[in-house]
Amino acid sequence: MNDVPKPPDPLCGPMKAMSPGVVDFLFRQLVTGAPPEDTQWRREGTVLAEQVPGAELARRLADTDLDSLTPMELFEYVRASQRLVAWAEQLKERAVAQYCSEQPARTPGSS
Repeated sequence: MNDVPKPPDPLCGPMKAMSPGVVDFLFRQLVTGAPPEDTQWRREGTVLAEQVPGAELARRLADTDLDSLTPMELFEYVRASQRLVAWAEQLKERAVAQYCSEQPARTPGSS
């Protein structure tokens, strides 16, 4: 009956979603006065937000460690994955249209 109340979980709210690596990165950015975004990405090549949908974007998304992304980078990751899904959906629609437009005489197995 006289249970001692539990202290609040220190990892709740926004901090629960942020990995220690992200927190460390943001702290270093704050100390140096740099922006919270990783501007190094722009110097190293095409950022995810500008990557053309296709095989390279799929590879980059698959190789990305989500735990190391800042909240803004994670947002861009989600937007890039949505672009990739839309691109793949267009490929599928073109293939279905091609399949449906073929004459019955061209179906596999008919002579």
